[in-house]
Amino acid sequence: MSYFQFQQLENLATKGEYTAHFLSVNESKTIPNRSLGHSQAKSLVLRDQVEAWMGEISPGTHLQINVKQDIDLISLQYYYGDSNPYRSTNVGFGISYTLPIIVAILSSPPETLIIIENPEAHLHPKGQAKMGELLALAASCGMQIVVETHSDHVLNGIRLIVYREKVDPKKVQLHYFDSQKRGREFITEVISPQIDRNGRIDKWPEGFFDEWDNSLEALLEPRE
Repeated sequence: MSYFQFQQLENLATKGEYTAHFLSVNESKTIPNRSLGHSQAKSLVLRDQVEAWMGEISPGTHLQINVKQDIDLISLQYYYGDSNPYRSTNVGFGISYTLPIIVAILSSPPETLIIIENPEAHLHPKGQAKMGELLALAASCGMQIVVETHSDHVLNGIRLIVYREKVDPKKVQLHYFDSQKRGREFITEVISPQIDRNGRIDKWPEGFFDEWDNSLEALLEPRE
């Protein structure tokens, strides 16, 4: 644990390893971007907002932060309703993976740069879509969110926020990296589809989130 990292720099670390410590110090603070506030949260303080957004990923999720000051140790547990608290190792990995992302977004002021790799990891489709919505809302608040994703559900969550006019489509930039073999070499072409105010994308290059359509088309073909 680094006191300087999580309390002085307010840093969750690159892998979110200081998330529990950060929450223990900042859980009662009001989130910087009130427009990110979840409508079902009890208040705008960080802890309530984190639990509300976590509930979109895993309904009914609550946090229990255990502080052991005599040995400078903090543990984080999860519980649901009146259940006993569970350690992170005893709940779905998607929950513990998602928590640092949600905490980082909700605790960051405008102009913050956040880079996220595969936010859809270990989440069910609805949770992935809700994650996309939160990412888009964060961008609408002035944060710069850079995401690498392989999830069409995350993309559709972003498109829905654009469609609901909660974020300017000009604030959403899509880039698809297409690897092609030319002769003996592999080259990468960057294709940048544009999204309009209706959440529609102007071009869908081959391989760009098209597997579901391809599978559905194959399933609809009549048997010979």
